[in-house]
Amino acid sequence: MSDGSLRADQFQLYDLTVIVEAIEGNCTCAMQVGDCFFMKGGKVSLPAGQDFCLYALQAAIPLLPAKQRLNHPADWMETDARIVCPDPACRLIMRIDRSGQRVLDHDDVSPIPWEEQSEQ
Repeated sequence: MSDGSLRADQFQLYDLTVIVEAIEGNCTCAMQVGDCFFMKGGKVSLPAGQDFCLYALQAAIPLLPAKQRLNHPADWMETDARIVCPDPACRLIMRIDRSGQRVLDHDDVSPIPWEEQSEQ
């Protein structure tokens, strides 16, 4: 669905997969290349039976809302996709991949009712 076919109270977000791309040091959390988590809308999930390092997760979280949105083509969020674990001995590198887009209704994600804004 393109932006032109959305109602005024709807918006699009990309689904994301954050995947461990490389581990160049000693990961004490037993992470492995290929470990991942998913973000769909405002929800994070893991594949069944998989753990994910809390410290690597917290490094990724601040970037995810911006990566879910389509930004200006020159914005660094459109070109950069790598994140590192904050443990300098681990040197774990993750990559944020965008997948399909989903359409969300404002009133499904906010307690404040949608009111069409008039242009000023």
